Amino acid sequence: MGTPAEEDSNVNGPAHRNLPTPMIVVVGVLLALPVVALLWVSSYAKDTPRLWGFPFFYWYQLLWVFLAAICTSLAYRIVMGHTRRDGGQK
Repeated sequence: MGTPAEEDSNVNGPAHRNLPTPMIVVVGVLLALPVVALLWVSSYAKDTPRLWGFPFFYWYQLLWVFLAAICTSLAYRIVMGHTRRDGGQK
């Protein structure tokens, strides 16, 4: 139980519905994909194929900078799209 001010903000503040389970799974996969891909070092710890003279190890990691941003953006859009569609009300 919180202070009266906290309780008032919970009552009067915008209430959001929880995401449906399939959406939670999709968002979780999108957020976990870059982490898992980069933690599995043995999959990309090699020299070839080279791209513009750069070993695979380096350009693979740089590629994931952009892919992680895309995955995070998609996850954000899914969550915010659901929130906007509900109108932020219970």
